[in-house]
Amino acid sequence: MDREKWQKLFDFTGRVAIVTGGTRGIGRSIAEGFVAAGAKVVVASRKAEACRETERHLVAAGGEALGVAAQMGDLDAVKNLVRATVDRFGRIDVIVNNAATALTQPLGQFTPEAWDKVFGVDLRGPVFLVQEALPWLEKSPNAAVVNVISAGAFLFSTTTSMYAASKAGLMSFTRSMGAEFATRGIRVNALAPGTVDTDMVRNNTPEMQELMAKACFMRRAAHADEMVGPALFLASDAASYVTGQVLIADGGLTPH
Repeated sequence: MDREKWQKLFDFTGRVAIVTGGTRGIGRSIAEGFVAAGAKVVVASRKAEACRETERHLVAAGGEALGVAAQMGDLDAVKNLVRATVDRFGRIDVIVNNAATALTQPLGQFTPEAWDKVFGVDLRGPVFLVQEALPWLEKSPNAAVVNVISAGAFLFSTTTSMYAASKAGLMSFTRSMGAEFATRGIRVNALAPGTVDTDMVRNNTPEMQELMAKACFMRRAAHADEMVGPALFLASDAASYVTGQVLIADGGLTPH
């Protein structure tokens, strides 16, 4: 047994990871996981102070980090995020598209403004971030993209149908990117969480939160830290032969 070889499967030393929506919830936990695994991490969110606080937090944990304020619905901000990452660290190896918004409007009552915001942040932003970073990902010997979608991509939805549709769209792009970029050495996969105890879930009523938590086989919501293992696996050398796939981490909500 080559113990050193196997220990390196989850080693991100020297790699640079961008995590959008990285200042709270699932994104913050994933950013912490990358730092613990040796990566240099760039966290992005729309609030500058949250970015600065998360940068300080990750540096205090022993990592190299940068916080960049970026509204993912703004393509100029997406370009600036890539530029700031390269200016600071000189490379991009991993992108985790985690930023999302879940406006609740029932079918038949959509507004164009809500539509533009949801699909801009949840779908257009991630696709264009990968496109903007593509020249740098092509240079990486370990390039990986992890698109955080949702178990909702597989389920019917009422008030959150725009969110579910945007996540289903990102799943489709994950598969297309996986096929398109495979020969360029870039793996692209998706992580589909179920109910996770985050601000997005807490915005629901206590009754709805309980229903969401108990809908899965495990009868509970996940902690955001429980998404770190699946996300790091998809980005790591341990998943070197995995691309175009969806890893569902939802406690059994949508068994496949």
